[in-house]
Amino acid sequence: MAHHILIVEDDRTTRMRLAAYLREQGHRVSEAENAEEMEFITQTDPPEVLLVDINLEGKDGLTITREQRAASRVGIILLTARNDQVDKIVGLEMGADDYVTKPFDKRELAARVKNLLARISDIGKPPQGPPPVVDFGPWCFDRIRRRLASAARIETLTSQEFDVMSALADHPGQTLSRARLAELMGRDALRSNDRMIDVVVGRLRKKLERDPANPEWILTVHGQGYQFVDPASV
Repeated sequence: MAHHILIVEDDRTTRMRLAAYLREQGHRVSEAENAEEMEFITQTDPPEVLLVDINLEGKDGLTITREQRAASRVGIILLTARNDQVDKIVGLEMGADDYVTKPFDKRELAARVKNLLARISDIGKPPQGPPPVVDFGPWCFDRIRRRLASAARIETLTSQEFDVMSALADHPGQTLSRARLAELMGRDALRSNDRMIDVVVGRLRKKLERDPANPEWILTVHGQGYQFVDPASV
């Protein structure tokens, strides 16, 4: 069955060209010019991935990302003509899975859509290899349900948060560079040069650390990367 992709882009030419290309790749594609049209489509025919232009008139892409992430696990890739790193970081902090800066290569974007769909399709499937549950301190990292759970609360994970948490939990006590984390996440190592990894780690810390500014579980090894404390050593 074809995957449903929804493009939210107010530039008609860009939207139509991208939709035509993704249809050639075998996807079922819907188009929306603004948030209102997007909301109607998501209610009547929920997509698996949203491609959202940040700079929309009215409700912008960052607001859409925040609202959609609060309501669902739909995959979100932001499209932006801005070269402002702050916008990209804010988008990731709000729960976007990825972003692409215009002008972009349609083949690269299609590859990112494919990779995101693959990660989404793994939700609920028993993982191969690593243990399905990792207990550490008051927390349980549940790979099957893709969440962090403690006696006090449950924190669901976005696809990026799940990928980073999995990579760290698979290598307890080891320092992983940003490039290595990007590789373990199945991403182009060049993408690790931006702040994506830092933002996702920050989101994880907010969910599991008592004091995110002084983490106990995901440590920063300055100049090298990040380390997940080995539960057996605590």
